Amino acid sequence: MADARPRGSQPGWLEVLTVAAGVVVVVVGAAALTGFLPSPIREAILNGPVMIGVLIVGTGWLLWRISRGRPVDDER
Repeated sequence: MADARPRGSQPGWLEVLTVAAGVVVVVVGAAALTGFLPSPIREAILNGPVMIGVLIVGTGWLLWRISRGRPVDDER
């Protein structure tokens, strides 16, 4: 589906709020799921290399996506 916004325009408030709400839901869901884990496993995930790895991989992916930019739509 083609984007209805003109080229070079920024996302509107609705898009920003939708992404922000999605992030909040994911974080709260992850916190709830880790609450059901046994204490040693929960501590390893929250304080150990698992969380650090997730942050590094997530940041790298986000920077990679930003650096690629949007694809050019030649079918105007």
